[in-house]
Amino acid sequence: MAAIADKFSRLSALKPARPVAARPTALRAPDEEDSLARLLGAGVAKNHFGEHLSVRNWFSTPEYLEASSASLDLLSRSRDESLSRRTRAALTDPEKWLFLDTETTGLSGGTGTYAFLVGLAWWDAGGLQVEQFFMRDFSEEHSLLHELCGRLAERPVLVTFNGKSFDWPLLESRFTMTRSIAVPKLAAHLDLLHPARALWKLRLGSVRLVELERHVLDVPRLGWRRDDDVSSALIPQFYFDYLRGGPMEPLAGVVRHNQMDLRGLAALFGKINTLLSEPGAAAETQSLDLFGLSRFLQRRGETDRAHLACSQALEIGLPAEFRPKARRELALMAKRRGEHERAAEIWQEIVADPQDGIYACEQLAIHFERHARNLSRAAEFAHLGLAKLRCQRSASRDPFLAARSTWLEQKFLHRIARLQHQMPISDGLARPLALSRSTGETEAESRYRHR
Repeated sequence: MAAIADKFSRLSALKPARPVAARPTALRAPDEEDSLARLLGAGVAKNHFGEHLSVRNWFSTPEYLEASSASLDLLSRSRDESLSRRTRAALTDPEKWLFLDTETTGLSGGTGTYAFLVGLAWWDAGGLQVEQFFMRDFSEEHSLLHELCGRLAERPVLVTFNGKSFDWPLLESRFTMTRSIAVPKLAAHLDLLHPARALWKLRLGSVRLVELERHVLDVPRLGWRRDDDVSSALIPQFYFDYLRGGPMEPLAGVVRHNQMDLRGLAALFGKINTLLSEPGAAAETQSLDLFGLSRFLQRRGETDRAHLACSQALEIGLPAEFRPKARRELALMAKRRGEHERAAEIWQEIVADPQDGIYACEQLAIHFERHARNLSRAAEFAHLGLAKLRCQRSASRDPFLAARSTWLEQKFLHRIARLQHQMPISDGLARPLALSRSTGETEAESRYRHR
């Protein structure tokens, strides 16, 4: 029996050990001569690669907000891509999310650019835990990256703002150049720049995080102000000045700037999540933001919600320069939904528009030919579209417009010829197709040109 028990004990020893959650590295107090650490309120983190500074703070705002599965799907998937089981499991677990923002020695990236400050944040105890890794010299990079690797192993869902284009590619190159620290594998990467651009660019123009804080987020309630914030363009120079023995006081402002970016990033996530997941939130949204939401949802395949958001935007009242575009997209969505009569009503509202009137005429000609089975009305709109096209071309000096309009003109002429062939002569419906011998125009085109 003892021998059998011994065999089982040896077999059980071969089982893989359960992973133990990594604890934050214990920090030691800075030495008296370490003025920078004392200025930043940082502790000294140490691992087998060396040391770096770590600044830890907890903030009660922005508060923890659980993301809905619908909004996470919209944020994480591409147009034709479904989420893997591992990604979905990580996305639905808030303990796996990690907000990241870096401050670097240059704004153009490249192998010579270092991330001297890496800011991380995650939900903890209903608020936001922020941890910032700072390297006092380039020799501390390995230690900083090793610590970052451990945090990403715990929380592999990365949330950034323009991080897919800048922060993460830069860090990937820095990991690769160490030749000793493997690039961490992410379960998912949510870049909030792209939905923010879709939702608010029409209204704000600029979707920099600072502008979003000012016009979209309730920053006074969240508890920070950027009145004394440092400019992002000056941050690399502040660090280089410090390395050359210059003043270190500006670096305290850089750390605070990074903290505000992380808190703004978390608050922005909550704002986007609410807008995407709660239908009632759209009622308090401005019309241009609703139109942006409609276009974002449409690109993600949420056609019903996109149609509703676009309709609400038009009902609230879009600025004049956006109304034709919104009506056009609403008509196209109605057509895709099979609501052909509703689409035709919208197209008839657009016919008089100088930009989209030609396209509206073409769509109405298609509608009356294929769906309403009214060949006479189809011919009317085909002629009207051709007249508009020729007038637009004659009034324009754009050489490229002539090439584009020639192709569209042939489409209209081909459609008119087909309708003329289909319409019975006995009904008198072919008469509007007669051409003037002197001008080569149909009567409908002549009426439009001389009105």
